[in-house]
Amino acid sequence: MHTNLGRLMETYGPRLLGLSYKDPITSYSLFQKFSVQNLEVYWSMVLKELSILFHRAPRCILDTTDKSKHGGTWLPGAVLNIAECCLLPVSYPRKHDNSLAVVWRDEGNDDSPVNRLTLKELREQVMMVANVLDATFSKGDAIAIDMPMTVHAVIIYLAIVLAGFVVVSIADSFAAKEIATRLRVSKAKGIFTQDFIVRGGRKFPLYSRVVEAAPHKVIVLPAIGTDVDVQLREQDLSWKDFLSHADHLPRPNNYSPVYQPIDAVTNILFSSGTTGDPKAIPWTQVSPIRSSADAWAQINIQVGDVFCWPTNLGWVMGPTILYASFLTGAALALYHGSPLDRGFGKFVQDAGVTVLGTVPSLVKTWKNTGCMEGLDWTKIKSFASTGETSNVDDDLWLSSRAYYKPIIECCGGTELASSYIQGSVLQPQAFGTFSTAAMTTGFVILDENGVPYPEDQPCVGEVGLFPLIMGATDWLLNADHEEVYFKGMPMYKGMHLRRHGDIIKRTVGGYFVVQGRADDTMNLGGIKTSSVEIERVCDKADESVLESAAISTAPLNGGPELLVVFVVLKKGYDCEPNELKMRFSKAIQRNLNPLFKVNFVKIVPEFPRTASNKILRRVLRDQIKHELSVRSRI
Repeated sequence: MHTNLGRLMETYGPRLLGLSYKDPITSYSLFQKFSVQNLEVYWSMVLKELSILFHRAPRCILDTTDKSKHGGTWLPGAVLNIAECCLLPVSYPRKHDNSLAVVWRDEGNDDSPVNRLTLKELREQVMMVANVLDATFSKGDAIAIDMPMTVHAVIIYLAIVLAGFVVVSIADSFAAKEIATRLRVSKAKGIFTQDFIVRGGRKFPLYSRVVEAAPHKVIVLPAIGTDVDVQLREQDLSWKDFLSHADHLPRPNNYSPVYQPIDAVTNILFSSGTTGDPKAIPWTQVSPIRSSADAWAQINIQVGDVFCWPTNLGWVMGPTILYASFLTGAALALYHGSPLDRGFGKFVQDAGVTVLGTVPSLVKTWKNTGCMEGLDWTKIKSFASTGETSNVDDDLWLSSRAYYKPIIECCGGTELASSYIQGSVLQPQAFGTFSTAAMTTGFVILDENGVPYPEDQPCVGEVGLFPLIMGATDWLLNADHEEVYFKGMPMYKGMHLRRHGDIIKRTVGGYFVVQGRADDTMNLGGIKTSSVEIERVCDKADESVLESAAISTAPLNGGPELLVVFVVLKKGYDCEPNELKMRFSKAIQRNLNPLFKVNFVKIVPEFPRTASNKILRRVLRDQIKHELSVRSRI
């Protein structure tokens, strides 16, 4: 077979599944269920497929003797440095010093050759930065990165982990207050940033936001050229001055990795919080193994691939694509600029990207603006998508850019280190849906009483995850892990199910559709429905609609919930809210339920979003409550 998982199944399937095994496509679902019931067997095979170099091998794959840990203890006794695994040549998967490791281009240089780093060149730069980190910080310090995901950001990330420090991930879109919160919660001792962010030919201040938030030492990289374009505070350092500390070292490009236990924290990431502090989620050295293994199995990232996914180290896809590239033997492709414009698409063409990850709102923009027309994306063998619900028409357009290659949908979370449902190249894919649970992951769909629906029954409900998930958190830095993920969840076959918060639908054909978050479920006239269902209908109801967001709110004086639809219009279109209200109501009554009606439509220039591009419906809900309150007083 040409796929990673297909090859694994051809090798081990007949022995593990016996006469039940036919071939990788026919027997995929059977093998997935086998992986859930035989975790140790599956992971012992997959660990050999990744560039995992143990300084001390684990005693076993999984230890479940500690009953206080719902998720068990993974790879107990193992000692390693996961960054070293990314940087060293190995015979399998095939990586050597001259292998392509990173390919990138700066916005505005769209007609210049792409830049390339070999594995050896990447390793030498990472080791030089690790040496300087040792001279600047104390072992174990948390060090933040708040900058676009550039080649330098990747080098800094790997150097922090290689040297035994802890990365604090902060999205470069955050305001000063949000940056300050994350620095405080993580107890960061320093922060790497840029003077500016360059997007769409414009410069946006970044250092000034960081300075407003951080009394810490700030190391500042130039967005353009070799010198920073801002006046630095006395305690801060330019990137050039920071690197100059390596000048006196006898071997600046050599470094002995700091080996740590498997459960050592290497990265602190954050959930998207709109009230209070966001959850601080620790990634141990197990987490990158999980995220890379799923990319290997489900998205089929292989040696020699060029993997591109416009993202940021401030949310989970940043570390995920970094590790998924280097631990599978693929090259990481980075565009230093806006992914919304043709320059990004030309980079995808010129860099020879073979796997392209997207967010649905990006695809919608590409399709509506026509900016990618005429580009050659035929080297792409598959797409991947996450972050929000996909649009079928947009997916069809995207797939057509590369001779109708599959789009692998991914849905999971930072605290899981990967996805719990995905698509698979070994199964037929339906646009906008998920075809399978991720390998070794099990879940049930719960009804309103917390009772699981039968596995083969079409249904809609909240997902309950089996708790033994490699890479998933078993503690949080600033919240009660037990209360957040397990309190109030039912038992199932002797397992305490783990909460994730998604409402999902299992279709007649056995595919899955995410219907939104449990807290995005609305009760309209006594009937439960999800924001996503309403939005799908509204998006198609009028050609002027670029995107919609549906929320419900209780009237000030009580009574049934009111349905409110926020709308972003396509460029150049103009439409009256009342006209859209009428069209939305007719479409919803025709396609969903004749009892539903839209109470208000509000046209806005854009939606509030998390760092991972998810719509913050809670913010929209608060806005409409405030407006209704103001109206009542007039």
